[in-house]
Amino acid sequence: MIKLFTERLIIRDLEINDLENHHKLLSDKNVMYYLQDIQTSNLDESKENLNNVINDQNKKDRKYYFFIIENKETKEFIGEIGYTVINNTPYGKLVHLGYFILKNYWNKGYVTEALKKIIEYSFEENSVYRIHTGCSKDNKYSEKIMIKCGFIKEAEFKEYNYHDGKLKDRVEYRMLKNDWKKK
Repeated sequence: MIKLFTERLIIRDLEINDLENHHKLLSDKNVMYYLQDIQTSNLDESKENLNNVINDQNKKDRKYYFFIIENKETKEFIGEIGYTVINNTPYGKLVHLGYFILKNYWNKGYVTEALKKIIEYSFEENSVYRIHTGCSKDNKYSEKIMIKCGFIKEAEFKEYNYHDGKLKDRVEYRMLKNDWKKK
């Protein structure tokens, strides 16, 4: 089981006991506004999602590195962060990263703190070579986190996603192991 620590946070593998919080997060329309493709509408969908992640954790070729973010002091559930392995190469894993937290924890630096730890873990302990992430261009807070954590903008796609009745632009960011410097 993977368990990471920061100044304020515990970042750990998901467990079946996390179902209530996992569902609370995945079914929240505000939290999942930009992630409607993975939003769940009922507990069974959230449970299936959670079981897929948990069943993958002990595989030799683990694909899903999704983690719970908790307050270290209070053990309160804040949200989730993680990545999916897209490909294994001789250089290392190529992964796609994402994060989302409950609304009452927005704008408090939790995602930035968790993301910095995930970057460190991925490059130092998990043979990751390239992290890829992105968001809708109008999701300014998510893009700000990427920039703050040192991600490099690679692309901006015009009218890329159909969302809320209109086509929206998307920005894509990356970090290579060689781009990363532990601070």
